[in-house]
Order: sequence, then structure tokens, then C-alpha cells
Amino acid sequence: MTYARPRTAPRGRAHRSRWVGALALVLALTGCAGSVPEASDGEVARVGVAMPTQEHERWVHDGTNVAAQLEALGHQVTLEYADDDSATQAAQVRHMIEDGADALIIGAVDGSALIDVLAAAADIPVISYDRLILGTSTIDYYATFDNERVGIQQATSLLQGMGVLDATGRETGAEGPFAIELFAGSPDDNNAGFFFDGAMDTLRPFLDDGTLVVPSGQTSFDAVATPGWSEDLAAERMAALLDSTYGGGEELHGVLSPFDGISRGVIGALQAAGRGPTISEGLPVVSGQDAERDSVVLVDDGVQLSTIFKDTRQLAEVAVSAVHQLLNGEEPEANDLTTYDNGQITVPAYLLTPQLVTRDNYQHLLVESGYYEAGDLA
Repeated sequence: MTYARPRTAPRGRAHRSRWVGALALVLALTGCAGSVPEASDGEVARVGVAMPTQEHERWVHDGTNVAAQLEALGHQVTLEYADDDSATQAAQVRHMIEDGADALIIGAVDGSALIDVLAAAADIPVISYDRLILGTSTIDYYATFDNERVGIQQATSLLQGMGVLDATGRETGAEGPFAIELFAGSPDDNNAGFFFDGAMDTLRPFLDDGTLVVPSGQTSFDAVATPGWSEDLAAERMAALLDSTYGGGEELHGVLSPFDGISRGVIGALQAAGRGPTISEGLPVVSGQDAERDSVVLVDDGVQLSTIFKDTRQLAEVAVSAVHQLLNGEEPEANDLTTYDNGQITVPAYLLTPQLVTRDNYQHLLVESGYYEAGDLA
């Protein structure tokens, strides 16, 4: 298949139609077999899909949704999971390229670990999926969510859960000080910095005026990062914080957590230390992300304060549409052309809108939308 990688200079942020346009394209193409691109030998185009792990529920949804939508368009799909090992993923991607992949969709384990292997992919479209691939110009498109907004939503939820803000986002006048601790994501994931920066920009005015305090003093990204987004490491760090900073029974009001797995680790350590077991019984409020099944149950049970829903069905639609357009020699729609500099190029991106999930709205957002069956959350 002949493919010429478009190289478009950044033109500033363009706010065009949302994911609905991508969905319409997928649905239209699904019903139009003649538009499915073919490889040079007459076979249906082959698309390699590389996802980071099956350990976390959301990535299983991602891989399943992407593969199903590609197959619905008539593509041949190879789907691989890398067990959160960057060397394994590099080998998988290399094999996909050597096996004749006509396009790649990659959710990277480590955004910096694919530079060498992708040097061999200069003649095929490469979609960076939710995690930005760094240090290479061999990337055509980035499908993701508004990652800074995720952090803003997490921090806003935390402030509301502690009573610093009301349900409308207005300050209540609560003086505090409210004690919080901070957790960030994995340092090898470019998104983790966006989540943390968005959250800290929201929390900083309240830290500066003394409404919030971080008793441990651990406030930098490097100090609070959680390698591999690990639930176990989060639990260990929370337990250590409780021993070192709260050993005398000092009050802890909230914990900023960027991911549901980390949240469950934090909550487990808090409960093991006798705090809780629920928010109404003294458990600090804890944020989250990805609307994983176990954490949605905790939200409903009044244990975890909130999570962020990133609808992987929508993200798959954007990525699949981009692949299809690139294979047809077209430029995919992007709504951010300035933010995502990977160290070599500014990658055209499409940012979807995340949604805050609480005890009050999870049924509407997750069950009525069909993302989960009601019985899944029992």
C-alpha cells in the first residue's frame, strides 16, 4: 500500500465537530464495503493494534472496541497486549511491521520506548492511542481525551467532597485547613503530567491561602508519582504516609488519586489503618479515573468519592476513523494542533471530553449509556 505521511505545520487550535462526526464516519464506512482500502496485493488492509496491558479493565475495553470497529470496516486486525512491558511491546510492534501491517494503532507502555522500532514504520500510518508516543516523527495522529481537564475534574471533585466548593463549583467559605495528600500516575506515561498539572492548577490557590495543606510536604510530581500506575505501590506509599505523618491520629481529609487502581490501593491502606470504612464514617475522600467496575461499585457504596469516565467506545471511533482516512490519503480531523509536542513534532490530536462520575450520576452515564449492564455493578 502506498502511503505518504502528511506533514502539516501547527495551525492553532481548531474547534470543530465532536466525536459524533467520527462516529458518523465509522457508521457510514461500515455500510460501504467499496470504501474499505486494500493493500497493494489486493488484500484487505491489515492493521496492527498494540495495547499496553490486560491487567487494567479499561485497556481490555480499548482493545476490544478498536478491534471490533476495525473489523466492522473490513480490516484484518492483529491485537496484542504487552503485559506492561515496554520491550515486549516493541517486539510486538516490530513483528506487526515485518508482517506487513498497513497501519498501526498503539497505546504505549512507555511513550519513549518505541523510537527505534517505529523508524521502520515511516511508510505506514501510525496512530498514538491515548498515550502520546515521544521522541519520533513517525506519528501521524493522536487520539485521546482532554487530559488536563481530567485533572481539573479530579481536583474539583476533591474540593467539593471536602466542602471547600459547593455542587456548583462556588467557594463555600470553609476555612480549613483541610489536610490532603497527592498521588500522581506513572512517570513513563505522558498523560500523567497533564493530569497532575490540571489538578495542581486547581488546588494551588487553596494551598496558597492555607485552606488546604499537604502535611507530608510531598507536592512535586517526582515525589508523588506511582510507577506503572501500581495499586500495590500506591497502597505501600499511603501506608508509609500514615505511619510517618498521621501516626498520632492526625486528620486526613482527602487524597488526590489519578486512577482507580491507585485509588483502591489508597483506600485499602486507609481502611486497614482504621479510617472509614466509608466516607460517612470518616474515610477521607478519594478521587479516581477510568470508571473501572470495582471502583464504580465503591462510588455507589460511598467508599470512593468519584471517578472519571473516559468512554473508550468514543476513543476507538476516533482512532479507527483516523486510520481509515489516512489509508485513503485523507487528513483526519483534529481539534488540537498545538498542545502535544512529542519532542520531534507537534502531533495533530483529537481530544474527547471526560465526564465526572459520582454516586448521583453513575447510573445515567454508565448503565443507561450501555457501557455497563446493571448487573455488572451489583
